[in-house]
Amino acid sequence: MFPWLGNAAATAQRRADLWRLLGPRPALDVAPHGELLRTSENATARVEHWALTLNTLEPVPALLLRPRDIPPRGLVLYCHAHGNRVERGKDELLLGRPALAQPPYGAVLPAMGYAVLAIDHWCFGERGHNSERALVKRLLWEGKTLWGYRVHDSLVALDWALAQPGLGGLPVTSLGLSMGSTMAVWCAALDERIAQCVDLCCLAEFDGLIRTGNFDLHGEYFFVPALLTEFTAAEIGALIAPRPHLSIAGRDDPLTPPTGLADIDAEVRAVYDALGVGDCWRQVVTDSGHEETAFARECVLQWFDRTPAS
Repeated sequence: MFPWLGNAAATAQRRADLWRLLGPRPALDVAPHGELLRTSENATARVEHWALTLNTLEPVPALLLRPRDIPPRGLVLYCHAHGNRVERGKDELLLGRPALAQPPYGAVLPAMGYAVLAIDHWCFGERGHNSERALVKRLLWEGKTLWGYRVHDSLVALDWALAQPGLGGLPVTSLGLSMGSTMAVWCAALDERIAQCVDLCCLAEFDGLIRTGNFDLHGEYFFVPALLTEFTAAEIGALIAPRPHLSIAGRDDPLTPPTGLADIDAEVRAVYDALGVGDCWRQVVTDSGHEETAFARECVLQWFDRTPAS
């Protein structure tokens, strides 16, 4: 069990420790703001295309989906995957990807009454002019991390979204698959405004990845210097407690080896039980690889259904 558990000041310090390991964040000398570029509609949502200012280095393309005809019941911070599909980025929300069940979340979530925010992370989509590998190396030389830059943009984008008409005060869910899963977990661990986390196909204890050698399947962005000297994956997950957290993985996914899944389930479940909210943590392991199965999608939607309307 973690000694900071239940102590607000000590928990805040652990969050500060996690931010410190990410290195200096990109500067932002004004409040986050954006320019609405165009709007469109699909069967379930009004789709807003934005250029956001979240740092002083480059604009951040974003999608904001609002349910048609009804006020939103919540806001989803949608974190896109990697999969070496650098061209896809935020458009995964509307188009999906082979590893995700159909239909895309951009059709499903607004139909359930949720607004959804997705950005292009550094080196993806409309920001694909940067090489991920080169940017990782350059930032490390400067004592910074690409993962820190990506987390920064995600959470400052959330700052912006919560300041938009009709979205302030809504309960926020972080959601993502693969790299997006890791982003969903880190964002929820670092920011208590996120009311719940749903992660797909990436959360396993780091020791399990080391024992199998499967850590080498992750891209360079995944590796934060000195992280293992101060944190386990379970402790990062524990920073989300007591907020609800659904974690889904495939039994045959090399990125979530069975020992890593069992270890993190035991550790995080113990934290939630100690806080008296054992039903707020759930790990689901499907008979699959690195993919969201139809059953996994059903579990996700049932989890969203338990979210009270704002």
